[in-house]
Amino acid sequence: MTSASAWYLGIGADAVGEAAILVGDPARIPRLAAQLHDPRIVSERRGLRTVTGLHRGHRISASAFGMGAPIAAIVLHELFALGVHTFLRIGTAMAMPPATLGSFVLADGALRAEGTSATYAPLGYPAVADFELNACLRNRLAAGTRPWHAGVFASYDGFYTEMFALDADRRGPIESVRAEMHRLRLLAIDMETATLLTAGRVLGARTSSLCLATVDAASQAKLDAAALAEAEQALFAVALDALADDAQRQT
Repeated sequence: MTSASAWYLGIGADAVGEAAILVGDPARIPRLAAQLHDPRIVSERRGLRTVTGLHRGHRISASAFGMGAPIAAIVLHELFALGVHTFLRIGTAMAMPPATLGSFVLADGALRAEGTSATYAPLGYPAVADFELNACLRNRLAAGTRPWHAGVFASYDGFYTEMFALDADRRGPIESVRAEMHRLRLLAIDMETATLLTAGRVLGARTSSLCLATVDAASQAKLDAAALAEAEQALFAVALDALADDAQRQT
């Protein structure tokens, strides 16, 4: 393994686990680490904070990529080069019906409306989650009490031009995008899922995406801070248990 294999993370293969959780916000790393046994921060370069620890006897890493598809792909690609072959992106997403604020949304696949995935495969190539990993996630979600939905995500690059109307002159175009998403019965909107599903499958990794619905796409209403904090802990637990279930299934 050469140093270039983890150009940005700056770590070696001995620093990572069997599987990796990918999160956006670096502040989630210490909160997620609290649910691991013997967690160790192994990298903090460029804000790409990475922790590795044990959950039910399985070594799992969690890496923060910040925001957006390009850097999310870099983190996945470098971790794959270090030997990680199972990835779960967890984070937040805008909800489309039937998903509601505070529910979990699981990606079976994603509409590739961002640009980074096209550097891995032509647009006709599907962004599809790993079937076995999603089966473990579905079992954990079904055993819990929080509402959840599974379906097709859409991933975009332009947050304020395609996803969230900050300015009045963007409301019309964004409403048109939303109407088309509703017609296609898409479940959630984010910036990274399509890229990670595509890049992971092309590389030979097993990848999925589980998010918390924190914004209503139609009204732009947001989940309040207290509800978000409570749901985030449940999200971490589902993710870690599903990855441990998946690892156990493979043994």
